[in-house]
Amino acid sequence: MGQTQLHHEGLKSYKIDQDFKQNSQIVVHEGDTCEFLKKVPDKSFKLIITSPPYNIGKVYEKKTDLMNYLKVQESIIQELIRTLRDDGSICWQVGNYVQNGEVYPLDIYYYDIFRDAGLKLRNRIVWRFGHGLHAQKRFSGRYEIILWFTKSDNYTFNLDSVRVPSKYPGKRNWKGKNKGELSGNPLGKNPSDFWETTKSDWETAIWDIPNVKSNHPEKTEHPCQFPIELVERCVLALTNEDDWVYDPFAGVGSALLAGLLHNRRVAGSEKEAEYVKLTRERIDQLFSGALKRRPLGKPVYQPTGKEKISQIPTEWKKEKQDESLRSILVQ
Repeated sequence: MGQTQLHHEGLKSYKIDQDFKQNSQIVVHEGDTCEFLKKVPDKSFKLIITSPPYNIGKVYEKKTDLMNYLKVQESIIQELIRTLRDDGSICWQVGNYVQNGEVYPLDIYYYDIFRDAGLKLRNRIVWRFGHGLHAQKRFSGRYEIILWFTKSDNYTFNLDSVRVPSKYPGKRNWKGKNKGELSGNPLGKNPSDFWETTKSDWETAIWDIPNVKSNHPEKTEHPCQFPIELVERCVLALTNEDDWVYDPFAGVGSALLAGLLHNRRVAGSEKEAEYVKLTRERIDQLFSGALKRRPLGKPVYQPTGKEKISQIPTEWKKEKQDESLRSILVQ
């Protein structure tokens, strides 16, 4: 899939507004999300996409009781729904809350909040990544969830923008009135609700996209950063050019950058001044052509086995040899 050319590419100047205006192109609000939303008219945003605070004690959040955390989030969600267009979508990306070693899947709790508010779940997408913390008393977590809700049955879904190559493009109907005719679509197939983005853009709703760790080209000081690529897929499928994309917990602006890359209007609110500064810097880099990012659909790196880091350390080999020798001697 080719990259969309920015209508504003090469412009020497652009404006970033602090507060929402209907004629704005870019809004970066430093401050509280609820305060920002008070100035946003009803039914303004086409896509609201975010990774809310997980309540796990990151440096930018205060860990609270799970039910209190969800109650606060519910009040914000009510305002988000008010500002969502009738044909709009909300994509809510969450992981797990862990307390005293017990795992609470946040998507399960959030589903009830959105469903009780009248929204309809269209997909529960699994975002799989290969790196993260190694657990000691349970299997290491390597996925998070994206809940895609719509406000009505009349919503935007640009299937042709997200089709993938068919596995059998020459397949033909074998019975019925269309017997002998090609059964597929020349643009490709529907990627289904089980996506995998390894060799081709979208194949199946596991999305295999690297999370943003130390060697990721997009890495900033944010400890829990959204990959731009993850948001791009939602932007392409669920919005049209010039639509509004909003991230209520904008972090370092990955959702805004994804929208700008595809000619959408973008808005984000973020209370941490340091992250707002980084967002503005990254937008500057986008317009100047200096932004480092992982291209949409780039294959996930697979080690060849020749790299030193992918080889079994000599210390481990020696330990295994010593263990084998001891086993022989015992016999």
